[in-house]
Amino acid sequence: MFDFCIVGGGMIGASMALGLSDMGFNIALVEAHKPEDFNPIQLPDRRVSAINVHSEQLLTELGAWDYIQQMRSCVYKRLSVWNEPTYRTDFDCQSISRPHLGHIIENRIVQLGLHKKIESEVNISCFWDHKVATIQSNNGPLVVLNDDTQISAKILIGADGGSSVVRKAAKIGVQGWQYNQQALVINIKTNSPQQDITWQQFTSNGPIAYLPLFGSYASLVWYNHATNIHRLKSLSKEKLKQEIVQTFPDELVDFEVLSSTSFPLTRMHANQYYKDNLVLVGDAAHTINPLAGQGVNLGFKDVAVLLTELKKQLDKLGHDKVLAQVNSNLWMAAYEKQRRTDNLAMMSAMDLLYAAFSNDIGPLKLFRNLGLKLANNAGPIKKQALKYAIGLS
Repeated sequence: MFDFCIVGGGMIGASMALGLSDMGFNIALVEAHKPEDFNPIQLPDRRVSAINVHSEQLLTELGAWDYIQQMRSCVYKRLSVWNEPTYRTDFDCQSISRPHLGHIIENRIVQLGLHKKIESEVNISCFWDHKVATIQSNNGPLVVLNDDTQISAKILIGADGGSSVVRKAAKIGVQGWQYNQQALVINIKTNSPQQDITWQQFTSNGPIAYLPLFGSYASLVWYNHATNIHRLKSLSKEKLKQEIVQTFPDELVDFEVLSSTSFPLTRMHANQYYKDNLVLVGDAAHTINPLAGQGVNLGFKDVAVLLTELKKQLDKLGHDKVLAQVNSNLWMAAYEKQRRTDNLAMMSAMDLLYAAFSNDIGPLKLFRNLGLKLANNAGPIKKQALKYAIGLS
């Protein structure tokens, strides 16, 4: 029997496995789709994340950051947000005495870096390219895989995304909705050196954003109504570029379109983060509007808090007792109390921001423009907001 079985070996599940391994627990890690190995000549993936400073610190503590950096990433030092060019807020790492604000990294690269570190962990057993067939209870969770392998564990962790089979097996309900808009992600190759700024402009049809990637590559994110996203996806690369040039601001340097994909925008929040001897982390517990790129960073915060609360009880009770259900509920409850409140606050803030900026209502437009202008000269308040965004407060 394992101490923990983690379903989902993505960025959040793999981080969770490494943190538990450092505490001396035995872990089974189940992942349905092992990512393709890294090859430096590969074009950038379309799924990328803005890894903030807090997440970078966690990945460093877990021993995965060096592996990630040996592959590829893009550091960003500046962040700009505006509605109209004259009403704009600019953030810079120098204003808070930091070397950078974060890194834009392909999700697969982060995952591969974590997996590379996992290879050296003797107490993590990996079940790659295996899907969960059923989850049963047999004096503790029993996970049956699609090849009939049975994994018994004292604690089951669901890190398997928004459609979590772990959450569904536990009959944990959710609240949320799908937004009217979708996001089109477009990978481009620019005719300029690597950028160190990420920016976002709000329009009446939704935000448009620029994410710098390694070398001269970058990713564009275009929010719009589903019908228009479908139309844009049907265009040739040349015609899509024409539409981008017409819509995106002058900050966008010359480029060529490489590929594009779209995904729906969904808000989902689990009614509870734990039940009996099962706990949810990351997108299995919450999905958020990706407006400010906070989704994966919220997941890494889940990992950090769950590990911290477990360690507190571990130091008091020892390995033999800390995983008993009566005791595990203590650290699970402490984790849920912290993270559910914080995640809900971030979700609500993103929805308010989205509603306030994605329209052309006259008085509201005037108010938000004034807000952006004031924010750019807010001094200590602006610095505190930036620290919060990168996970330092």
